[in-house]
Amino acid sequence: MTSDTALETRLAHLQRAVDDLSDVVARQDREIARLTAQVRLLMQREAAREADGTGGAVFTDERPPHY
Repeated sequence: MTSDTALETRLAHLQRAVDDLSDVVARQDREIARLTAQVRLLMQREAAREADGTGGAVFTDERPPHY
């Protein structure tokens, strides 16, 4: 294998690796955007629930008020 062929082969492999990594990053970016939107929606729902006064939490380890 000549040095030109070896360089071309190495360049082809590196280009493939860069393309694969680019696909991964693009997919992760879409997933992060989707998850961020979901968290934003959940935060809005919880804020609305707290504003309505219906978002009470139940703590099972507390003693009932009649004790």
